[in-house]
Parts: sequence; C-alpha cells; structure tokens
Amino acid sequence: MFKEIAQYFRTETLPHIWCPGCGIGTITAAIVRAIKTLQLDQNKVIFVSGIGCSSRMPGYLDFNTIHTTHGRALPFAIGIKAARPELDVFVIMGDGDSTAIGGNHLIHAARRNIDLTAIVINNSIYGMTGGQTSPLTPHDKRGTTSPFGNLERPFQVLEVAKAAGATYGARASAFHNQLLTKLVIDAYNNLGFSLVEAVSQCPVSYGRRNKFKTPADMLLWQKEHAFKAGQQAVSEEDFQIGEIFKRQAPEYTQEYEKLRQRLREGII
Repeated sequence: MFKEIAQYFRTETLPHIWCPGCGIGTITAAIVRAIKTLQLDQNKVIFVSGIGCSSRMPGYLDFNTIHTTHGRALPFAIGIKAARPELDVFVIMGDGDSTAIGGNHLIHAARRNIDLTAIVINNSIYGMTGGQTSPLTPHDKRGTTSPFGNLERPFQVLEVAKAAGATYGARASAFHNQLLTKLVIDAYNNLGFSLVEAVSQCPVSYGRRNKFKTPADMLLWQKEHAFKAGQQAVSEEDFQIGEIFKRQAPEYTQEYEKLRQRLREGII
C-alpha cells in the first residue's frame, strides 16, 4: 500500500514520531491519496502546519512545506495564497492549534473565504504537550487539566467555520479512511475556504485517561458513534460524517485580482 504513495514522502525522515496506534499516520495517508487522485503537481503543492502532533506531518511529505509557530499556520498560508494564488495550499492543524491559540485566525480565514484546504485533526486533547484539554475535548472527558472530567462544552468547529463564512465543511475519522480521502478531494475542488475535520484517536494522552484499553477500541468507538446525514444522533458523543455544508461566495484572491485590474485601468 505504501509503495503507491511513497513518491510523496521524504522516506529518509521515516519512521515517524507518532505513538503506536495514533490515527495521524492513517489520516496522512488519506490526504496523500487525495493528492495522488487529484494528480497535483508536487512542486506546486504547499503544506503549512503549526505546532503539535499533527503539525509534524509536513516534515515527512515531499512537497513545499512550512512548519510554523503555534496557532499561526493559517496566517502563513493566507500570505502564501495571496502572493501566489496559483499554488495549491493545504493547512494541517490540531484541535488546540486551530481552535485555541489559532481560533481567531480560523474565524478570519473563513470570513475572507480564501481558497485554502484546511484540515483539523481532532484527537480531543493536547497530545504533544502533556494531555491538557483542548477546546474540542468532549464534555466530562479527562485530561491533565481536567482530572475529574471536563466541565466545558466543546466547540463544534465546523459550525464555527460556517458561521464565520467558510464555503465548505466536512468530517470523517481515521476509521472512515476512504471517506476522508473523498472529502479532502471535494474540499480541494471547492473554490474558497474549505475545512475538513478529521477525528483521530490518541491512545496515549487521551485514551489512557478515558478508559480506552487499546487503539482498536478507539477506532471501534469512531465507527459506532459516527452517523450520516439523515440519521439521528443517539448520544452527545455521536458525530456526523460526510459533507456538512457547501455554498458559494466570492473568493478572496479572485476579488483581490479584480481590484488590481480596476486600479490598473483607473476604474475606482
């Protein structure tokens, strides 16, 4: 299986640092398969990430890659896309990276509707820095900062992005790997800000604190708690998978180019 996508990896950097049973490797493969299916030019693909477990992904991929500061992946990506709109820009973020320190940037990237494919890998916790709860940690679940259960309700990150102005939102999980590949393809093909939430298992920082015995148990949880459009959630832990919303709105770089053209022609 790996041979099919090996050309997209910096194989000299492998093996990766992710813990055994982590879902990020599976999600990485799904994203790369999407790029392979799209037949994108590797030299015109940019991967931008912040800080965290998921943000180590670009270090293993053979594209133009930037590993930026915590919560700042989107500002870097916006700058790249604004300067070089012909490039294909993918933004990889974790749940804390995107919705805590980076939350304001997420809102404004969606508001601008700039043509980026953003992927939030949601493992429900700060996995790299000690197991603290994140804005996407489910209610009553445990982390190092909530040893008796999380009192806060989690963000619904796709609803936040939609309210802010994003034009595409979708969700899948590490278990639903083929669906995730399809959704990344659909997100790329959407003209505007596209956000895909990829639900991932974190067996070490999250699973051990929340009564999951094995990574396989966490994958089965993803299978059992996912539902599709038209179905109903049974518990507050259930999550919808598939395309959540899609709509049209002016895309930022195209509108910017129209403004430049009017200025050149003296029409202002």
